[in-house]
Amino acid sequence: MSSLTHTLFFFAIALIILIAVHEYGHYWVARKLGVKVLRFSLGFGKIIWRHQKSPEDTEFTLSALPLGGYVKMVDEREGEVAEADLPKAFNRKPVATRAAIVLAGPVFNFLLAIMIYWVSFMWGETSTRPVLGEIKTGTLAHAAGLREGDEILSVAGKQTPVWHVAISAIMAQAMNEAPIPISVNSATGEPRDLVLTIPVVDNEKPDVLYKRLGLRPWEPDIDPVVERVEPGSAAETAGLQPGDRIISADAIAIPHWRLWLDYVRTHPGQTIKVLIDRDGVRLNLAVVPALAESAEGKIGRIGMAVRVPESVLEAMKVEYRLGPIPALGAALEKTADYSLATLKMAGRMLIGKASVENLSGPISIAQYAGKSASYGFGAFMSFLALVSISLGVLNLLPIPVLDGGHLVFYLVEAVKGSPLSEQTQMAFQQIGMFVLLCLMALGFYLDIGRLFSS
Repeated sequence: MSSLTHTLFFFAIALIILIAVHEYGHYWVARKLGVKVLRFSLGFGKIIWRHQKSPEDTEFTLSALPLGGYVKMVDEREGEVAEADLPKAFNRKPVATRAAIVLAGPVFNFLLAIMIYWVSFMWGETSTRPVLGEIKTGTLAHAAGLREGDEILSVAGKQTPVWHVAISAIMAQAMNEAPIPISVNSATGEPRDLVLTIPVVDNEKPDVLYKRLGLRPWEPDIDPVVERVEPGSAAETAGLQPGDRIISADAIAIPHWRLWLDYVRTHPGQTIKVLIDRDGVRLNLAVVPALAESAEGKIGRIGMAVRVPESVLEAMKVEYRLGPIPALGAALEKTADYSLATLKMAGRMLIGKASVENLSGPISIAQYAGKSASYGFGAFMSFLALVSISLGVLNLLPIPVLDGGHLVFYLVEAVKGSPLSEQTQMAFQQIGMFVLLCLMALGFYLDIGRLFSS
């Protein structure tokens, strides 16, 4: 499967799941509350597939444009309704019923994320201990007193048994614009309580923040011997093979793997003259690292892995698994944390305290879908959970045409005792559509900019 096909395939899978879950929330609650559903559609525009058991049942359709979906209910505002269906009309239901149906879509998105995280925590994982690598002078981590060899035990009171949990906790706390308490064990086993302070200016972009933090996992001084070369990678193109030992890069001695890795990362798109030892014979090769995106920004990547001694792997490995009840609590907490972080980031962008470049359009989301799928099923499901949370939060924003906008209308109706006039609602809907189109256009613009700058 080509890279583009792979990306598009998993983007489509993600869209179908996310839209289906969201719309099923509206559909399921509508049916439970006595509203007749005429159509359940994945996508907009021309219908390319349909299924309906009988004329009285819901019609399920798949439409040509897959960037959304809808649930069409019996409603007197949208056409003539048969006498027998009037009690099942959406517009005749109480405000609380209509609000529950509208709220159900985002709620189901949150439930999907909770379910994914719950299963993930129960299934468990073998991951890396949160032990810090080299902490460079001038970084926020260094200013806080963090040093190489420290193991992060907790962040703001939350236990951090594995690396990605520790980093996620720090990044989430950074949005609070308050000092972050961190507990660590030093390399000698001495416990310390530190405070990480993040200036507001560093919160504008997560990738800039990550770079300023200066946190990286500990990497032992491993011999620079190639274990594996990815097919089609820059390493394979250069002629590197498993078993090769890196001697030097551009005449700079490479005594251990970490030095080689750093050299490659800092030379994207540049030719590196490499001296290797292959079965006692020294050979000169030339490798050009490909440009790759990472949490640290743009780096060089050649697609090869090092031979890691088993003893090192065992020392850094940790099994992380929870029982059903603790896993559910952790899933609820993680979903709440990500939801709050998404809402905070949206608010910061609205008031100009965070860059709009944090927005991701369909192209970026498609790329993330393909990349996460290449890392495995677990990574793809985590991506799906994160996007589902974002979709739930987005739909709850008080923008007309979104679910949150409809909820605002119902709140006004509940307070004043009657709905807003159709003309007023239509005017707000048009404003909401304009805002939404602007956001979509901005997302596409930023995506295209990222493509051309990569």
